[in-house]
Parts: sequence; structure tokens; C-alpha cells
Amino acid sequence: MTDVDLDELAFAGAGQQARLLAAGTITAPGLVDMYLDRIAALDPALRCYRVVMADSARAEAALAQQRLDAGERLPLLGVPIAIKDDVDVAGEVTAYGSAAHGPPRPRDAEVVQRLRAAGAVILGKTAVPEMMIWPFTETVTYGATRNPYNPDFTPGGSSGGSGVAVAAGLAALALGSDGMGSIRIPSTWCGLFGLKPQRDRVPLAPHDDAWCGLSVNGPMARTVEDAALFLDATSTMPVPDGGYVGAAQRAPGRLRIALSISGPPPLLARVGRVQRRAVFEAGALLRELGHHVVERDPNYPPAAITAQALPRYFRGVHDDVATLARPARLDARTRSFARIGGLISERRMRAIRAAEGQLTARVMSIFDDVDVVITPGTATGPSRIGAYQRRGAVSTLALVSARVPFQAMFNVTGQPAAVVPWDKDTNGIPTSIQLVARPCDEETLISLSAQVEQARPWSQRRPQFC
Repeated sequence: MTDVDLDELAFAGAGQQARLLAAGTITAPGLVDMYLDRIAALDPALRCYRVVMADSARAEAALAQQRLDAGERLPLLGVPIAIKDDVDVAGEVTAYGSAAHGPPRPRDAEVVQRLRAAGAVILGKTAVPEMMIWPFTETVTYGATRNPYNPDFTPGGSSGGSGVAVAAGLAALALGSDGMGSIRIPSTWCGLFGLKPQRDRVPLAPHDDAWCGLSVNGPMARTVEDAALFLDATSTMPVPDGGYVGAAQRAPGRLRIALSISGPPPLLARVGRVQRRAVFEAGALLRELGHHVVERDPNYPPAAITAQALPRYFRGVHDDVATLARPARLDARTRSFARIGGLISERRMRAIRAAEGQLTARVMSIFDDVDVVITPGTATGPSRIGAYQRRGAVSTLALVSARVPFQAMFNVTGQPAAVVPWDKDTNGIPTSIQLVARPCDEETLISLSAQVEQARPWSQRRPQFC
């Protein structure tokens, strides 16, 4: 790898690295060592990894190189990736951002098994807020994860460590999870393409039905192609002809697109100027690309967030806490959050889940007339590190929800949604637009996002810190 620019390679992304590995231009052990060197140099300040699995990563890379030398070809063979620390990796604890966790897990989660089967090398497990609750990644146990674009600010959460790992060139690709926006929020503030897939597309096992059906696993990536590679490797549902990588190479055709800057009630968040501007700049670009663009809001039910998203969120955290080996070690704010979830009875939760279909049908009615809805990725930029210290669960939730009102509705409906990098705010933090498609229509999201990526490339943007 002596003739390869290592800085360029660190930010090349999974797809390009896979091609370089297959061509013999780089080696899997060399690629892993490059990332481990970068992690050693940069992560003490960024704190995006909870644990770095250096020895096993080197061993996996050596085996991957043997397979490459033998002519074997897999989509991610030898590519180093990061795994969010709410997903099981054999031999490692699943810490959930806490000291309350139990012993190391005996086997990989199904999604990790699928990524390994595609040839991926696991670099380590990434930082999360305690029990994945917050859109900022700061814990008493593991400290604060910092945004590489401006270290005074959070990268978001709960997949904050995964976002930083990819944005800072410390992994080629990362696994995130999204129960109330936890892929899309840090992808926005870290300048990545992040995709919340259709519910049940990517396996959650052994943690099925996480957060009462709100949560999904998905990719956080430098390019649309990289996210498509992840989906092709992990999908439990039928994929398009040619897979999602094929969809990323196809024009989406002329689509009907609705722009919306109003969040679902009762969230009365004020959308910032740069976030609002991104939506309308996107609309202008999409018109130039031949799409039919209108301004129209989904028909959000008036109490959808309070009647659906929040009860499932609180109860999901309560149920997760109930599985912990040492819950007394949790932060007081987390214990308070879980106690609120314990007030929601099984009977009440069954009624909430039963009402989902009616709510979803109402929100889906906009797709009778359009193919994609575009919203801001977030209403504002991220909080400063430490902004919510010494606050309780309810007051913290009230403050953070105003920043991220556009995500939770689509966890309730279960449909796919993605964020596409756009610009930067006055603090140097990336912004995004969110694209929402019909149920099970990741194909349209991938194809349209790739078209935007080609017209307005983002993958070579890098944090000055890195």
C-alpha cells in the first residue's frame, strides 16, 4: 500500500475499498492497520469507540486476505466496519453506554452474522448514550463523544459513535440503530448518508421488536452505494433486480415530490434558517432534474407523537432496563426515564400497537399523490457538549425534542427514511434533508439519493479536525 494515499483511503468508503481490495491495490491487513493507527491518533479526543477490537480485527483481516488471494469475491470482503454498542458481537459485552451491562455475549447478532458473511471485518463497537435514549452521546461511564466538524458540539445520538467513526475516517461503514431518529440525527450532524430501513428489513435478533416496534438497524455511510451494499448484505426481504447497489446506479425516473417543513403536532419546533433553506434548495435542484415538486404537508394526526411514539419509547427503555444485570448502576436520569415507561401497562401498550394501522393509513394518504416527501433533517444544529448535565428525564426530553421533530413519526409508521447531506450551519456542523418513501420502497430512496449525490457530491467532505 506504499503507493496509496492513506488519507484518501480512509475516506474512500466501503464500495471503493472493496474494489481496491479485489484488484490487489491494497491489502486487508494494511487497511485494518491504517484504521487502527488513525483510531489510536484521533479517538482519544473524539471518543467514538467504546471498545476497539484490534487483535480480532487483525486476525479477520488476515483471513480475508487469504480469501482475496484465492480469488474469492464478496461485497465487503476485507472492508473494516464499526458496530453500534446496542448490537451483540460475540465475545464482547453489549454495554448500552452503561456500567449496568452483563457478561460478554456468546454469539453475534443476526445482522453482524450477515455482515461477516459478506466479508466485513469488525473494528470495534461504537459509543452510545446510556440505553440509547438521547440525541447526544454523553455518558457518566464512558464520557462525551465529540463531533469531528466542531468538537464543542455533540455528533447526535444515539448512533453518535457510529456517525463519528465514519465521518472522521475511522471506519469505512458503520451499523446504527434508529428508534426515534438515532441513525438520521447523527448522520445529519456528521455529514453522512444515513438510512432508516423499513421495519423488519434488517434483522434485530436477538433483540426483536425493540422499543415496541419503533427501532430498526441500518447503515451510516459516506456514499449511497455504501449504504446499498449494507442493505444487500443484510436484508431479510426481497431486494430489487440488481440489488440496492443496482438501484443506486439507476435513474429514479420522474418522481412526484412534496416539500414539507412542518413537523407533526404537538411538536412546535422552530426550523432554523439553514435547515429551511436546504429543503427549498433541494426542491429547486429536483425540479432541474425533471421531478414534479410541490409544497405539501402529510396529514399528521394531532396526537400521534404523544399517543404513539412517546409511550413506546418510554416503555421500550423500561423493557431494556429490565434485562440489565446491574440496573442500580444506571444514571439517575435513565432510571427516571425507565420508571415512567413502567407506568405504561401491557394492556395499554396492546391498544397503542393496535391503533398504529389507522395512524399509518392517515400519514400514508399523501403517497396517493406523491412518491417522496422531503423534510429538514433536523430543525436546528446539535447541542454543545454538556448542555443537558444535571437535568432530569422530562426536562431533557422537552429540550432535545425541539431539535429533532421530523424523525419519530416514521418510526411509528415503520416506513423507510433517509438523510442526504446538504450544507453546513454557522458552527460548521453539517445539515441534511430527509427523504421519506412509501413502505418497503428503499429502492426509490436509494435511486433518488444517488441522483442527488451525483448532482451535488458530498463524500469527499472531511472534518478539519481529522
